[in-house]
Amino acid sequence: MSRRLPLIVLACLAFGSALCAEDSPSGLFERRLSAIVGSPQVTVVHFWAPWCPNCRNELSNAGWSGMIAANPNVHFVFVTVWNAADGSDVLAKFGVGGEPNFQLLLHPNTSRKREDKVTAVLGLPLTWIPTTWVFRDGRMRYALNYGELRFPVLQQMIADTTGKW
Repeated sequence: MSRRLPLIVLACLAFGSALCAEDSPSGLFERRLSAIVGSPQVTVVHFWAPWCPNCRNELSNAGWSGMIAANPNVHFVFVTVWNAADGSDVLAKFGVGGEPNFQLLLHPNTSRKREDKVTAVLGLPLTWIPTTWVFRDGRMRYALNYGELRFPVLQQMIADTTGKW
């Protein structure tokens, strides 16, 4: 049995079976992200929005661009949430987006309304942005769920995740 299957099941329980129908946008998104984080490669999933001041601050001073460049064996996935566009134009201004180990996804539920917006991904709570999760082998190793991260801390988390658990 795949390790990512429980994540998909949890997501379907959290969102309801109609939302996780195989052909629904949210169901397809959950399956795609689950497959990405199921890799044996260390994967950093970063939830952000182009309008968020804290998210923009993380991009400044080569924050994310430097982190991505310094870790070519790590897969970085930015998931744009609570926004109608993926924000690739904002990322490009900060030198993020063309790296071979970078992927940008737009969550299909783009609402920012409290009662409608996405509040969980892969069965895990998403309550604030920026939020950064570190995975390997389909298992979450670290979660930074509230606000801006410090890149030396993320670098240590990547190093720890790379080692044997």
